Amino acid sequence: MKIGPKYKIARRLGANIFEKTQTQKFALRQERKGVKGSYRPKGDYALAVLEKQKVRYTYGILERQFKKYVKESVEKKGVNTVQALFERLETRLDNVVYRLGWAPTRQAARQMVSHGHILVNGKRTNVPSLTVSMGDKITVRNASQKKPLFKEFDEKAKKVALPSWLSYDADKKVAGVQGMPKHNPTEHLFNLGQVIEFYSR
Repeated sequence: MKIGPKYKIARRLGANIFEKTQTQKFALRQERKGVKGSYRPKGDYALAVLEKQKVRYTYGILERQFKKYVKESVEKKGVNTVQALFERLETRLDNVVYRLGWAPTRQAARQMVSHGHILVNGKRTNVPSLTVSMGDKITVRNASQKKPLFKEFDEKAKKVALPSWLSYDADKKVAGVQGMPKHNPTEHLFNLGQVIEFYSR
């Protein structure tokens, strides 16, 4: 997914959804430009569109694919739709690689997977949107570990605060999915409930 100028997009959405817009540099830039507060659209529809864009840009997902995720979540029986959608987004392989701290951004994680550096249960994959499940083991291909991309790999992994549903064995260099991500609205810059309402119109 081609994203475009991240500073401009973050200002338009009124949320620091990209890693580079979560820095002091961005905050100072905002101050110099006199940007105060977040942009609030007029009307429920405009607000829902804004929330949808926040999610799409956060995870780097195209409109067609994201719409498919929402449809699948709505069609699931006996589960909370918001939770189902959140699980689908968080358990994408590129997002998991990012959450593990193996890549500085989701975009970098997507590229890492696309180039075949990541193994899931011992099998090489180049599909960033692959869904991981409880019990899956994720590793870096042995040949890839020697590349500059994975220099200081262990040190970087130690500095990351892993979400409770992921684990990492530094000695074996194996990450595992030990649960499912739980949606907590207060921890995110977007409202998935409004997103689902948008697609249900």
